[in-house]
Amino acid sequence: MDLDRPADDDAIALKKSADSEESSSDAANDSDGSDDDAGMESSDLGESSAPAYHPADPEPVSEEAKRQERAFRKKLNQDAREVVSHSIHHKVKLVVHRPDYDQANQQEYVRLSKGLMPIVQEIARKTLPLLEHEASFDFARNHYYGSKFQADSVAYRDFRYFAKKRPPTESPSLVVGLRVDESASMKAFGRLEAAKRAVIAVYEFCQECHIPVLIYGDTADASRLEQMSVYAYTDFERTDANDRFRLMGIRARSNNRDGMALRIMAERLAVTPQKTKLLISISDGQPKAMDDYTGSYAIQDMQQTIAEYERKGLTFLAAAIGQDKDVISQIYGNERFLDITNLHEFPAKLVRIIARYL
Repeated sequence: MDLDRPADDDAIALKKSADSEESSSDAANDSDGSDDDAGMESSDLGESSAPAYHPADPEPVSEEAKRQERAFRKKLNQDAREVVSHSIHHKVKLVVHRPDYDQANQQEYVRLSKGLMPIVQEIARKTLPLLEHEASFDFARNHYYGSKFQADSVAYRDFRYFAKKRPPTESPSLVVGLRVDESASMKAFGRLEAAKRAVIAVYEFCQECHIPVLIYGDTADASRLEQMSVYAYTDFERTDANDRFRLMGIRARSNNRDGMALRIMAERLAVTPQKTKLLISISDGQPKAMDDYTGSYAIQDMQQTIAEYERKGLTFLAAAIGQDKDVISQIYGNERFLDITNLHEFPAKLVRIIARYL
């Protein structure tokens, strides 16, 4: 990865995406295909024991699958608009997309995942036994009988002096949200490819460890009819093995309205049953969107959003991969800030951080 090549021009052009105008109403988007039954030829094991995905043309999608996909996309749009309806973003024209994938995305996934899967699988291999050990030694207190006497319970005089060992759970009590800044400046200095590799690593690690994962990208000011664009690449409510290929649709696009993106994703995580809810933002710069979402106004919105959802049990982390690291650290606070200096090491570092929360 070439980290020394000059930055691309970061000027923002308000260019309407091909489907943005059509997507502006809930009734539109009928032309988008669902991915439920889309094809891939898999999955012999390579020398590294990593799955070897062979790109194949996506298979035709049934009309029922298309209908279900449209219904899910409509629900995502309705939920997102409801979440921001009582915030400073209530007048912003919002569209939530469910990106499709093609053979080029499959090929890019295969290219970027090479070398990553052995690392991810090794971290998962070391993590899973710890999860099983911790689960087997998790005790439920306040029982009339059990295998462990709780001396501190005697004071309550209700005879519930024992603890019983809980059975190991099938999956860890963790849900992960990964937000990717898709602002135009992400195309500079190899940041976009580094973000994609990190996203692949996180997604595959969560699959290995059976962790629900939510991966969204976002950009602002794609057009006057689409002032905020959210891209739902993976969602724990509608999982699909081909989501890994959707992830390759992450792009450097336009501006960034960070507080709105964080609010939408945080609300999705807040209502999940998992005990630990981790939301990580990958970004290369400070918030900036039309007309005046920038500076102290945008920073205050982000900090208020973080504080609001931390009270609801969320944990926030910010992975800063660009030039505005000092500003991102100021916004999130030192305790939530990850300074990613070496982009090549970013994927493994991010996976190891997530593993600590298990």
